[in-house]
Amino acid sequence: MNKITFLWIAFFAFCDHLPAQTLYVDVIKGRDEAKGTITDPFISLEKAVALASSFTGNEPVTIKVAPGLYLISHILELRTAKLLEDTLKYTIEATIMPDDPDWIPAKTPVIQSVSSNNSITQFTHCAGFLVSRNNVSFKGLKFTGSTNPTVTYYYPITRENENLWGLEISQCYFIGEKNSAPIQGAIWTHGAGTHVDHCIFYGCKNALLLFKSIKDFSVTNSIISGAYESAVWFGTFDAPFIFRNNIITHCAYFWLRPENTEPAYAFSNSLIVDNDHYMGFYTSTGLVEANKNNHTETGIRKSGKVILSEVKSEGMPKDYLNLSPASDGKDILAGIFKTIKN
Repeated sequence: MNKITFLWIAFFAFCDHLPAQTLYVDVIKGRDEAKGTITDPFISLEKAVALASSFTGNEPVTIKVAPGLYLISHILELRTAKLLEDTLKYTIEATIMPDDPDWIPAKTPVIQSVSSNNSITQFTHCAGFLVSRNNVSFKGLKFTGSTNPTVTYYYPITRENENLWGLEISQCYFIGEKNSAPIQGAIWTHGAGTHVDHCIFYGCKNALLLFKSIKDFSVTNSIISGAYESAVWFGTFDAPFIFRNNIITHCAYFWLRPENTEPAYAFSNSLIVDNDHYMGFYTSTGLVEANKNNHTETGIRKSGKVILSEVKSEGMPKDYLNLSPASDGKDILAGIFKTIKN
């Protein structure tokens, strides 16, 4: 073996054992032929996700996303060579997070699918990100609805494999518009370990859809407004189950569960107000309001007025879609920020 060959082998061996693998994406400053470094970022999420899929999975993977609009034209599958047995993080996160001092809503990366239908799992639909490995996190991103007119059912984040575990969605926006850019379900996932915190769901047909092999679930400090089917569709589950510090308002149903079941959900310290229906179940012929239930409630408020800080003539406020100062439920600390904003 000559010296040059030995040096190249040593170099790649070193790279393969780095403590973490981080890729950078910047739709404004990036290039198609970039290296994906902080000084030479990719221009598209597709490039970063494709490269990450070739990683061994023996080190944490992070994709850092700069402010801007990211259009995805096909399904983005999150995977590495190591799959089910993996215990290391795969994270897609904004370079500027909501609690950073210089954050404003315009600095949140916006992800929008323009793909046609790209999945036939269970039925024909369009997915944005397909989570195909354990221990995935989304942080500080804004997902908007599909503008492709051929798509009826769009899901920004999906996980099909019920044997997978570990899915964290934190400080993300999901904003749909049913007449032009609908979101059928913001998060549609099977399996264990789905944790949602400090997220805002606005105008999605459904915010959370969880059905098969559900265990170790939590949704905390989040706002769901304007879900025109349900805030949450949920199956039977194995503990733990945490629903705490949430605001649910102006939804058709607060919660839907399977027919002929009465799961022992435990809801706590939340404001659930101005919804058309409370608990219901889904049948082959449609939705039915449930008058008999087995859930428990601790500190659940069902009166009050939720007022969100929405866009008006002066533009987008910094507390965009969080509770306005005049709203009830401010003490619950639900919304995009983890630190208290004055």
